[in-house]
Amino acid sequence: MKITKRVFLLIGVIFVILQFFRPDRSNKGTISDNDISKAINISDSVYAILKKACYDCHSNNTDYPWYSNVQPVGWLLARDIKLAKENLNFNEFGTYNQRRQLSKLNAIAEEIDENAMPLPSYRLMHKDARLLPAEKRLLIDWGENSATPVE
Repeated sequence: MKITKRVFLLIGVIFVILQFFRPDRSNKGTISDNDISKAINISDSVYAILKKACYDCHSNNTDYPWYSNVQPVGWLLARDIKLAKENLNFNEFGTYNQRRQLSKLNAIAEEIDENAMPLPSYRLMHKDARLLPAEKRLLIDWGENSATPVE
């Protein structure tokens, strides 16, 4: 019994120590000059859907949930967000060349059509990210056909 208590005590101490090692957060709260809304024509309805379902991971304006303060969950979230922004960052969309922009827009449509995005784990924890069929159709149509550069 003493060994079990010591193991649990050690695990508890390690858990507490882990709380002091937090990942960096990106939450600038501003719309950059390179934001997708300034790089291509985008309707308010499409932009609103992107903001509610995509921006937490695919922008520099992440709204971190309470559980991101608990390690190691915070590290896992930070890793996922970093990977998401490396793949597509809506705040830096204007820095992509036109070919890459079109490729990303087509990928958005494809990922949504295949229910790959938003990630199932994200949808589980964020009700707003559960896209209605009409919202999916709007994003797919926009990604495939409607996106044009801002003049």
